[in-house]
Amino acid sequence: MESAGPWRHVPCRLPLRPNHGAQWTKRCRAVALVDRYLARNIAVPLAGTLILAAMLLVLDKMLRLFDFVITAGGPVSVVWRMLANLLPEYFSLGIPIGLLLGILLAFRKLALSSELDALRGIGVGYGRLLRVPYAFAIVLMLVNVAIVGWVDPYARYRYEGLRFDLKSGSLGAAIKVGEFNDFGKRMTLRIDRSEDNGTRLLGIFTALDDKSGMRIAATASEGQFLATDDPDTIIFRLKRGRLVQEGEDFASPRTLSFESYDLPINLPAIDPFRGRGNEQKELTLPEVYDRAYGDAKVDQEESLASRANLHFRLVEVVMMLMLPLLAVALAVPPKRSHSSLGIFVGIVMVVTYHKINQYAEGAGTQGRLVPELALWLPFIGFVALIFWMYHVIAHRPGGQPIGALEAAFAKIGKMARRLMPRKRYERVEAAA
Repeated sequence: MESAGPWRHVPCRLPLRPNHGAQWTKRCRAVALVDRYLARNIAVPLAGTLILAAMLLVLDKMLRLFDFVITAGGPVSVVWRMLANLLPEYFSLGIPIGLLLGILLAFRKLALSSELDALRGIGVGYGRLLRVPYAFAIVLMLVNVAIVGWVDPYARYRYEGLRFDLKSGSLGAAIKVGEFNDFGKRMTLRIDRSEDNGTRLLGIFTALDDKSGMRIAATASEGQFLATDDPDTIIFRLKRGRLVQEGEDFASPRTLSFESYDLPINLPAIDPFRGRGNEQKELTLPEVYDRAYGDAKVDQEESLASRANLHFRLVEVVMMLMLPLLAVALAVPPKRSHSSLGIFVGIVMVVTYHKINQYAEGAGTQGRLVPELALWLPFIGFVALIFWMYHVIAHRPGGQPIGALEAAFAKIGKMARRLMPRKRYERVEAAA
């Protein structure tokens, strides 16, 4: 029997009997409402956590990038391009934390408002409630596979390319006013003042050596750089200055006063950036798999690095399927308690597992451990721990997987409150 209205597509577990059709229809509507309610409560903290994590990581990196770009003498606009290429890596780190916190906070809200007890009282168990969290987990896992498998390798390569361009000067060099600036090995330039966004330079001193042994030193009150038809040569036009020229063909240095003098400058040759794939993190998933197991010409050291990196990516992505169970196990505090210890424990567990994987990848790359065992054994142990925690919360009446930690932190909290100075009215009441 199919119910009418917008709920006609909601499946019911048992066939509707004629005398109870209305009741079962109401139950299906209630379950669909719970799904939408859970989806809203998961989506908001998930999105907030992703944005916050990305902002914190970007701000931390932004300061160092500004310092690097200014030191390298490049344009400040390149910082935003570098940060954009770092975003895939930051999202790959933030998505698991966001998923965990989104599910954990949603179920914690249900538990603190006693809605979770009401749902379980009408027969809606944890397994049914986990459908929406697992829908989020599967979608975000596929997104993370695309990021770590294809998007991040290309973004990392572009980031390294921008670093190379900055160091080589192919992005343009920023002239530091009031300092001696070296352009290659043959030219030194000092500018006292810059106006009109750098198009008008004042108080100029320059010294230039060419390959033939000619040495030129010049001072000028004003100057500007001009482009030529040759991309490897620019013109430095000096105005109202004096030039000293010295070389093997001159018995003594030659001095020249000028109103305008065009000084040609040969730009140094810039080597092209290397190809993609020098680092394992720049390889896509199929490429790193080929290096790990498919290419017989790869040496043992590179094969170990590829195997370690491949399995590191896989365990990080597959672990996302366990996060809904972990979040539910840590979301429900003890009765008559509003403890937030589960949130702290969840974040610590995820970060600790990530650090263990990083150590295992490094040890596998160096050959100290077998990469497959070093990465999948902690995964199996972590999965077993999560299944036990979920079993305790879902199938043991009153079960608390972190009950011992809750009790210990409660005792520590009481001891800390005793050591803190009491308020005046509390001391007066105690004395009375």
